[in-house]
Amino acid sequence: MSSSPNRLLGIIFGVIYLLVGVFGFFLTSATAFTGTSGPLFIGLFQVNPLQNLGHLAAGIILLVAGLAGPRAARFVNGLLGAVFFVLGIVGLVVAGGSNPLNIFAFNGADNILHFATAVVLLAVAIGADRSAKPAKTA
Repeated sequence: MSSSPNRLLGIIFGVIYLLVGVFGFFLTSATAFTGTSGPLFIGLFQVNPLQNLGHLAAGIILLVAGLAGPRAARFVNGLLGAVFFVLGIVGLVVAGGSNPLNIFAFNGADNILHFATAVVLLAVAIGADRSAKPAKTA
């Protein structure tokens, strides 16, 4: 296996998000699927079943891409980095109170985590594994 930073990050973040998604279902068994509030994961991050599915999907996608190779990992890290950035912005608008648009039960801690995840994924996707780009032919 290559020592690509994108592969390593994809595998690590993939496993983390996969575990968070699975564990989240144990916390949200009595929570509405798109409830605007939910129990706190590790005392900080509010979750609901829809958000758990999102964590599972992100984890699987990151893990599979990380195992597939540096080019796939770099692409997925950049793509999901952009998605997490958008989720951070959406969270700033809908989080707090019982906003009916907050179908992912975002709170302030979720917003910080989404922006931090976005920055790390985008930085590695943009700055690492430059040789993973296909070579131009003349």
